[in-house]
Amino acid sequence: MKHVAWQGIYPALLTPFTANDEIDYPLFQKNLDAQIAAGVDGIIIGGSLGEASTLTSQEKAEFLSYCVKSVNGKIPVIINVAEQSTKVAIAMAQEAEQLGADGLMLLPPLKYKADDEEVVTYFQAVASATKLPILIYNNPVDYGIKVSIPMFEQLLPYANIQAVKESTRDLANVTNMINKFGDRFKILGGVDTISLECLMMGANGLVAGLVDAFPAETVAIYRLVKAKRYDDAVAIYRWFMPLLELDIHPKLVQYIKLAATAVGLSSEYVRAPRLVIKGAERERVLKIINDALATRPQLPDYLNL
Repeated sequence: MKHVAWQGIYPALLTPFTANDEIDYPLFQKNLDAQIAAGVDGIIIGGSLGEASTLTSQEKAEFLSYCVKSVNGKIPVIINVAEQSTKVAIAMAQEAEQLGADGLMLLPPLKYKADDEEVVTYFQAVASATKLPILIYNNPVDYGIKVSIPMFEQLLPYANIQAVKESTRDLANVTNMINKFGDRFKILGGVDTISLECLMMGANGLVAGLVDAFPAETVAIYRLVKAKRYDDAVAIYRWFMPLLELDIHPKLVQYIKLAATAVGLSSEYVRAPRLVIKGAERERVLKIINDALATRPQLPDYLNL
């Protein structure tokens, strides 16, 4: 089994597109380089922010192959598996393993609102079909399915189910998971606006969104918390909050692409049915971004804490 520490900052990377709707690999590489230079601990591709729902299976395979080759073992490359059918999810997991992925982020079945037994059986089937480490994505707010503690109990025998992206938005869930399972399941906070709180309650790291535009600030907060420099972490977090709120809007893809474009790490192009934001909405989001850039904090030497 491959090893993923599930510790630290895992950006949910954007998929940049060109004006003619192809994946913009040079621009993606620019963002990837910035993430690695800032000290991220792994990357997740093909997630919600990566516009997975509009990528073809061939594009996902090519994108994964590109990432594996480019990253070249420096940090783990995790790919999202978000499918409607167990058979397709298994096939994708096995292809990802063959193409060199280091791990999987696994959503419950999409579209059909499965009951608890169906969700657990789905996770068990995918886990049994691959040796790759798995991060379960627990996001009842957006996907309508909560992976409860009794459900995690049924996943204990599956050694490659190792971590959870904790997006329930219930901070008590971090403590409840640790109380129940100790460190059996690593916990990565999955909601930008409560990311510091998750870390303070014992989460092992974050799957982050605004990290796409602000990698150094995101990693700095994590490293400062680990170094128990809480006041310094809070100061950066307070500056960051108006930007972090862009992560919990239905148009988070467009908003975060706009932020990443402002710092030279993306373009605004999105894939239909999404449309580039315009008019008053664009001006409102740009003001949040530009106000933040005007007051961007001086970061401590966080990589050497």
